[in-house]
Amino acid sequence: MEGMAGSALDGFSPATRGWFTGAFTAPTPAQEGAWRAIGAGSDVLVVAPTGSGKTLAAFLAALDKLAGEPPPAEAKKRCRVLYVSPLKALAVDVERNLRSPLTGIRQEAVRLGLPEPEIRVGTRSGDTPAAERRSLATRPPDILITTPESLFLMLTSATREALRGVETVILDEVHAVAGTKRGAHLALSLERLDELLERPARRIGLSATVRPVEEVARFLSPRRKVEIVQPPSGKEFDLSVVVPVEDLGELGGSPVQEGETGERPSIWPHVEERITDLVQAHRSTIVFANSRRLAERLCNRLNEIAYERATGEALPEDHSPAELMAEAGAARGAPPLLARAHHGSVSKEQRALVEEDLKAGRLPAVVATSSLELGIDMGAVDLVVQVESPPSVASGLQRVGRAGHQVGAVSTGVVFPKYRGDLVQAAVVTERMREGAIESLRVPANPLDVLAQQLIAMTAMDTWDVDELLALTRRAAPFASLPESAYTSVLDMLAGRYPSDAFAELRPRLVWDRVAHTVTGRPGAQRLAVTSGGTIPDRGLFGVFLAGADPKKGGGRVGELDEEMVYESRVGDVFTLGTTSWRIEDITRDRVLVSPAPGVPGRLPFWKGDQLGRPLELGRALGAFLREVGALAPEDARLRLLAAGLDAWAAENVIGYLGEQRRACGHVPDDRTIVVERFRDELGDWRVVVHSPFGAQVHAPWALALGARLSERYGIDAQVMHADDGIVLRLPDADLMGLDLLDTDPMRQGAEYDTEQSPVGAADVAFDKGEIDQIVTDQVGGSALFASRFRECAARALLLPRRDPGKRTPLWQQRQRAAQLLQVASDFGSFPIVLEAVRECLQDVFDVPGLTELMGDIEARRVRLVEVTTPEPSPFARSLLFGYVAQFLYEGDSPLAERRAAALSLDSRLLAELLGQAELRELLDADVLAELEHELQWLTEDRRIKDAEGVADVLRLLGPLTEAELAERGAEPGWAEDLAGSRRTIRVRIAGEDHWAAVEDAGRLRDALGTALPVGVPEAFTEPVKDPLGDLLSRYARNHGPFTSARAAARFGLGAAVTEGALHRLAASG
Repeated sequence: MEGMAGSALDGFSPATRGWFTGAFTAPTPAQEGAWRAIGAGSDVLVVAPTGSGKTLAAFLAALDKLAGEPPPAEAKKRCRVLYVSPLKALAVDVERNLRSPLTGIRQEAVRLGLPEPEIRVGTRSGDTPAAERRSLATRPPDILITTPESLFLMLTSATREALRGVETVILDEVHAVAGTKRGAHLALSLERLDELLERPARRIGLSATVRPVEEVARFLSPRRKVEIVQPPSGKEFDLSVVVPVEDLGELGGSPVQEGETGERPSIWPHVEERITDLVQAHRSTIVFANSRRLAERLCNRLNEIAYERATGEALPEDHSPAELMAEAGAARGAPPLLARAHHGSVSKEQRALVEEDLKAGRLPAVVATSSLELGIDMGAVDLVVQVESPPSVASGLQRVGRAGHQVGAVSTGVVFPKYRGDLVQAAVVTERMREGAIESLRVPANPLDVLAQQLIAMTAMDTWDVDELLALTRRAAPFASLPESAYTSVLDMLAGRYPSDAFAELRPRLVWDRVAHTVTGRPGAQRLAVTSGGTIPDRGLFGVFLAGADPKKGGGRVGELDEEMVYESRVGDVFTLGTTSWRIEDITRDRVLVSPAPGVPGRLPFWKGDQLGRPLELGRALGAFLREVGALAPEDARLRLLAAGLDAWAAENVIGYLGEQRRACGHVPDDRTIVVERFRDELGDWRVVVHSPFGAQVHAPWALALGARLSERYGIDAQVMHADDGIVLRLPDADLMGLDLLDTDPMRQGAEYDTEQSPVGAADVAFDKGEIDQIVTDQVGGSALFASRFRECAARALLLPRRDPGKRTPLWQQRQRAAQLLQVASDFGSFPIVLEAVRECLQDVFDVPGLTELMGDIEARRVRLVEVTTPEPSPFARSLLFGYVAQFLYEGDSPLAERRAAALSLDSRLLAELLGQAELRELLDADVLAELEHELQWLTEDRRIKDAEGVADVLRLLGPLTEAELAERGAEPGWAEDLAGSRRTIRVRIAGEDHWAAVEDAGRLRDALGTALPVGVPEAFTEPVKDPLGDLLSRYARNHGPFTSARAAARFGLGAAVTEGALHRLAASG
């Protein structure tokens, strides 16, 4: 491609130019700008809405270059263009869409009498058959289409040789990954790719509208100048918010969880009928839902309505209709006349069929989750329906952009809110979508779990100098500010240098030679990385397969189900998945085997998952909207709402909702007013509701801090729930009766407890802006969120690898293993995965800076706190209380006093006397104990040492051993000596005998036993240890059955009194 003076097309070869001018009227602005920047040799970021021709903007220059050059002589350098997509389906879609320009350029070349170009395209993803993957390694294509995870796998195997010729990397939908750990993982993979190449590959990023665009450019190419191509968006949106009933308040006014029981009026029948009308009035429709559960239920209900309309017959009434959308809902077996479901738990084969049917016009509608949000070409879709407010403005634009996907087409979208609170957010999101006011994106900073995984992968393939490895890591944007101390702590963790001997069960994954200053992977590290790598959390889902299909061939997969639903199912049950009924034939340890049950009514599935919280920016906009609309006269407010895209009933519902709230509380919460509402619930306990529009990312850490304050200030164990629209606290009346307000509040001196007034008010919910950060940091470690994030971080860092990579690991088992690790790690705040879990909570899940800013605004009176006591919950409070009930519905119902009693310390001696219990040692079988100790000591046949690495593991787990003891466990003479040559073992004298010890034990042995260390032990292993003798004795105890203190003292050459004192201390500490 040559320099371009006139049209960007002038720089292309005649064949490419001829094909393009014959196929299109003219380049789009995005294409013109991209081709000029690419022609200038820059890295390029193309930012434009869906339907701007971005994919061809990135590819055409590469195709033109490939067509005009002969392939390299070296086969391994044939692949010169690498396309990375965050979605496997998008990768397949792009491969299909490339056929047109490839065929067209080839035919145009033949017509012009030019050499016929031969350009091969290959795809490598998790769905690629093994034979095809092997072929890619030996016979690389010119263009390779892949995903971030498959790129990681190729770089961590011999297949990386097929990437040595890459000149251009195209990153599609880069906005979808830049702000995630998946993006951080990809950024390191791209730096690993550049390390393979003679010169770094040019990077071309394709992004939907994003903010700030400079942050995405930095993510794309942090070391080189990036030319940003962002032409003015000419994309037109036709957006409306529709409420299909005159008064949502008459339906109860509170949220409905995908429907309600027949006793109470529900919004769902009205929404479903209206969506059916819209689908039947359009050619091709995508209906978006915010959860898989809702997608399945809504899809089934649309088909039921279509069946009844087409046949005039009602479906059998022996099952509840899908409109009754509780977890135990059922489908009545209607055929998929109108719609099919599309989400991540439907198999890839089923999803592909759905996509093809929609594109071909055989299927009027698809009900999807975010699985169709990114830029897959779905053909001539002319309408998008969104049920419930979109989770964000950016998400809303992506979804509605699926309609009118072609250049210059109008994208039409209709939003159906679920309840009145949702209606307000839908109005704000739609208004901001029209303005293009998307939320800002932030690249995660230094995710240590991702770093650990990539370090294992890199050292498994090559031996690295420690400083060079750090330099490569810092070249990736997410790790540009990585402190050397954090990097070193991760290497220490991976090399087996833990802060305590209690971590000994964690197997080291690499070897750090402190003298040579190099790191290299241990045997098994490469297999671990490729079988357990990636960043997407394992939720322990059950695969659903056709009974009789061969699992080794990967066929017959139907989809996947939540573990909890499978535990509630039995053989013979029928459920619906992907709008098809399936009968359960068998439930095994890791899969559900099914057979088709067409037309048979079945249960609708459910999945548990994280809910997306409202971002602070959207919360501020929602607050401003409430303030502005609330200040208008009703007629002016109506005009404002109609201009925002609300239909007449939607506008009236907003006005009525705000009016009811003002009458109930005297105030409506907004961006300048937070309302603290107090009232009694049905049991007579106080409820305190903090009404705030700022979103769950701010409210979650605020709720943590509130719980801590109430506990500290009043001794109240309050139940606290946060949501997008505020915080709910329940204050048990029994707790409040004992409050001594005289000691805690000087303003209430002389007062007695007022049973008609909650002691918790506005003064309790405000914090000093200088203290809130520390309070949240102190509290987050004890939260359920931290425990779940720690489990995911530990798995991502490959500390909790899958025991059998080919099989499912139950979620309860993952939680159990993570809890055991957390129990040890929680005492060591410097452990990298503890730090990373805290960082993820504070930076990625919570918006602590936003909360701090809010507290500052309250201090400065820019945001006022208003206290009200109401006889019953206000309309806004009723919405929040519904979420509170849902959160606590299935929790244990033990009263607070009972929970406290359960935590009391018991006198075990008195209890044993009372119960007449025997001594523990009298209950244990001596033969069983001997067998157990034999196994713990690695003396069984299946645990024999097989190589030098086995010696390293045994010394780390069991402690120092003599040459004879190593031989007894299978070690060959010289293996320990070989490890000493690489400074991984040391020879020491303990209790008058020569022993081999792991070098990591050097400091413990010196400080606990006075052991003389050999010359040359790296300084890192001679630093003082907190409790060296305790470490040695606790490890001894872990690897033996019951033992006497005299036996342990003899092992280490210690006095009996010293050993007994240390053992008593360990027993007292648990």
